[in-house]
Amino acid sequence: MQIFIVSGLLVHCVFLISIFDIYFTSPLVHGMTPHQTPLPPPARRLVLFVADGLRADSLFELDDANMSSAPYLRNIIISEGSWGASHTRVPTESRPGHVALIAGFYEDVSAVARGWKENPVEFDSLFNESKYTWSWGSPDILPMFAKGATGNHVYTNCYEAAREDFGAEDATLLDTWVFEHVKDFFGAARNNETLFAKLHEPKIVFFLHLLGIDTNGHAHRPHSREYKNNIRIVDEGIKQIVSMIEDFYGKDGRTAFILTSDHGMTDWGTHGASHPTETLTPLVAWGAGINYPQRIAFQEFEDGFLKEWKLETLKRQDVNQADIAPLMASLIGVPFPLNSVGVLPLEYLNNTAHFKAESMFTNAAQIVEQFKVNKHSVLCAFHRGLSDSEQIDFLQKARTSIQHEKYDEAVTMCSKLISLALEGLSYYHTYDRFFLGISVAMGFVGWTLYVILIIVKAHTNLPKNITMNKAAGSLLQYTFLAIGALIAIFLFLQSLPWTYYVYCLLPVPIWYAVLKEYPVIQGLNTSLLNFQRTQFVGFLVVCTLGIEILVFSFFYRFALSFGLVAFSAWPLVTQLWTQAKATVLGWILSCLLLAVFPLLPVVGREPNISLVTAAGLLMLLTASFYLVACLWKSKKSYLHHKDLKLASLALSTYIVNSTHSSLHSKQGLPVINQIISWTTLASSLIVPVLSPTFLFPRLLSILLSLMSTYLLLSTGYEALFPLALALVMFVWINMEQEALQHYGVSLKAKLAALNFSYTTDITQFRQLHMDDIRRSFFFFSHVFSPFLMGGLLLWKIAIPFVLVSCAFEAVQVTTQLSSKSISHYVLAMSFTMFLMLLSGLAQLLTTKRLALWERPKHHSL
Repeated sequence: MQIFIVSGLLVHCVFLISIFDIYFTSPLVHGMTPHQTPLPPPARRLVLFVADGLRADSLFELDDANMSSAPYLRNIIISEGSWGASHTRVPTESRPGHVALIAGFYEDVSAVARGWKENPVEFDSLFNESKYTWSWGSPDILPMFAKGATGNHVYTNCYEAAREDFGAEDATLLDTWVFEHVKDFFGAARNNETLFAKLHEPKIVFFLHLLGIDTNGHAHRPHSREYKNNIRIVDEGIKQIVSMIEDFYGKDGRTAFILTSDHGMTDWGTHGASHPTETLTPLVAWGAGINYPQRIAFQEFEDGFLKEWKLETLKRQDVNQADIAPLMASLIGVPFPLNSVGVLPLEYLNNTAHFKAESMFTNAAQIVEQFKVNKHSVLCAFHRGLSDSEQIDFLQKARTSIQHEKYDEAVTMCSKLISLALEGLSYYHTYDRFFLGISVAMGFVGWTLYVILIIVKAHTNLPKNITMNKAAGSLLQYTFLAIGALIAIFLFLQSLPWTYYVYCLLPVPIWYAVLKEYPVIQGLNTSLLNFQRTQFVGFLVVCTLGIEILVFSFFYRFALSFGLVAFSAWPLVTQLWTQAKATVLGWILSCLLLAVFPLLPVVGREPNISLVTAAGLLMLLTASFYLVACLWKSKKSYLHHKDLKLASLALSTYIVNSTHSSLHSKQGLPVINQIISWTTLASSLIVPVLSPTFLFPRLLSILLSLMSTYLLLSTGYEALFPLALALVMFVWINMEQEALQHYGVSLKAKLAALNFSYTTDITQFRQLHMDDIRRSFFFFSHVFSPFLMGGLLLWKIAIPFVLVSCAFEAVQVTTQLSSKSISHYVLAMSFTMFLMLLSGLAQLLTTKRLALWERPKHHSL
């Protein structure tokens, strides 16, 4: 049995890891030749301002008094430069956003796991191609572009990581630090001949990373006074830096300026997903080589923001985030970053048609180089996209058009060539995706069937010793060995990574194990034929609908409400209401109460600490009533450990209010609050095991301990969610015992006397039946309810998981259901390793006890 469980975990490990080789492979290839525009560039230097976490609407919109939060940049848009929105890609995080801006490609998600601050893989960037780059800002961002640069020409000036604190008194200090240090740098350069000479070289970049807006957005939300005030400070800081740089260079008109952002932010202060508030960022460009404002009569965009921003008469020129890298490279005349997939936005350029044509030719040649390397690195029978001769033909015709001064024709041809090359890049980058997906899917389906067969064989009345005859078994074994050998030879000839061997060979032993149980399949088929068809078909229909609701809920949370409403009707359909009207009424009301939560917004714009306080007080009141009732009934003192948990819950309720008040008044996070909070978190998994292992006392102990931590992580109505969830779990436990009695199963003990540490193998009492599948589906459905708290901390999400797992452990005890078979079913129903680990955590919290202050005693309720 242990070997089976370990095998299941390993198989699911493979399934989990496979997603990175299938969908999140690195787009980087190496061995390309650098390309740069041969004509003199319009700018000698570039200043890049990245306002981390700045939304497009937050910069462009006007307030009720028709005033902008960024008057200087607003004036640039109206009178000096070009503007538009930069469209980012998922994940909308700082590292991939900056990589797209500065290196021109969209980094794969797995790079985050391999290293955030430094390069997990080497890649080229605008900074690397520059003569010199000086950068100021966050230690999380700057080093990753300096680490991969060749030579010693990318300089970083970072503040201490400790400054990046969401609870800091004033996050705008992160940006004022950058502005002041840039001013000091140019001031020192006037008295340093070496530095002064470097600063007057061509092809140099100044990068100012401004993190304050992002920090204030996380702490106070984008619609807050703090966020908007930070935008004003950044606007004023940019104004001062621009004036200082122009004075330093004697207003030579050879400096280009770009202001943009790595990602936006949702109304509730998060980012990482694909909401338009996260993917729509501002782009403002002005200075050397940049077009002046273009006034037009009418323009229309799908987002409908132009009228709201009152910028409908100024041409809006949107770009993809990676397009900014070739724009910057073109402005200062450096080679385009080697792995850039950006397309040069010509409308931003204020230059000759010849320069634009040459720049597009450079862009096309650089992307075609990537396509050629990618194409020849993939061994495949069918090639797609440009042939070698077509590439040469396109480039020759474009070059000929430029020589004959047919610049528009050259630009059109280069644009088409870029489009075809990017299509080919995408094809070869995802070439292995289909057959890898098929292999993993076959392995997963095979494992699911195998687990079902093992459950049927071990926990039904089918003969336990039925096996395949020896001759058929040998033939099956040699057949699968031959299949495995052929697959291995194919992979070897393709020179594919070793992980491909795992994904493609794993289905072989799995399906061998499935077909080896062919006699069990025959016996199961005979049993199903003897089963009442109408009832079986109805059962399949209900299961299919239930699974579809769960799948649908990943995209539309309100589907969970429909599922909970359906759950509430279960006792009415099965006639359970005739024997336990009070319990059934409690079940219906608790399910309907829980069904309200998926219909609510994910989180509010502003915190509602009153609801968090109400949740804490309600939990205290409920627990106190329960403890008084238990003490009155039992006259025992075994409940004295609850005093500590009640005190911890009351203290957490106070800390939430104290912390909110302190942050609201900009006094930072008090040290004592931090100590208490971390202590509460650390003790939340230890304190429960100090209580007795009787069913309800242990469950209450777990709820109180975890609720203390949950309150500390809550900001609004979600603090009430564990209470509603715990109520459903409590009634569910009672309902399952009523269900057993309804179906004629005798119970060995009353519910109140059941103990989690009961060690007898309960499989001796009964076998599995259809109602156990319904119990597992209830567990699966309730476990996924916490996703309505999406965007909160992982542990905060895990707490409801633990509560449901503990309740399910109680259901196993009360219904005399083998926990081993549940593990099998969990694997068969595609539960992740996370839920398997939670099952173990639930058993630890419910069955183990530490007696630190007393001798072991035997108590009864």
